[in-house]
Amino acid sequence: MSIVLIDRTEGQAPALDQPRDDRRVAGAPLRKTWLAHEAGPMSAGTWECEVGRWRIVFPPAKQEYFFVLSGRVRLHERAGGAFTEVGPGQGAVIPPGFEGEFEVVEPVRKQFVLVELPGGSV
Repeated sequence: MSIVLIDRTEGQAPALDQPRDDRRVAGAPLRKTWLAHEAGPMSAGTWECEVGRWRIVFPPAKQEYFFVLSGRVRLHERAGGAFTEVGPGQGAVIPPGFEGEFEVVEPVRKQFVLVELPGGSV
């Protein structure tokens, strides 16, 4: 097994998508994902996105750690309206069961690690 470098995106075509229409709050940002590693319940890669905002709901068994390389995002909590802003050089965890909105304030590039455990519990 070899070590996988997560930010090796040169020459790789990203997967392209946009938030679903029923989840969009502002804009229709283009999202680019370079999946670098996938094994069992974990995947990791690099993600870029244009400015926009959409609703997200994490299942009880899914969580994400991410590290912002450039740009700025806000995670808005559904309950209470508080938000957490994450910028260059900062990392954050989206916990299992999180419900709220993901907002890209400045075009963002981040590295991510997603973990999804079977059985619905973390």
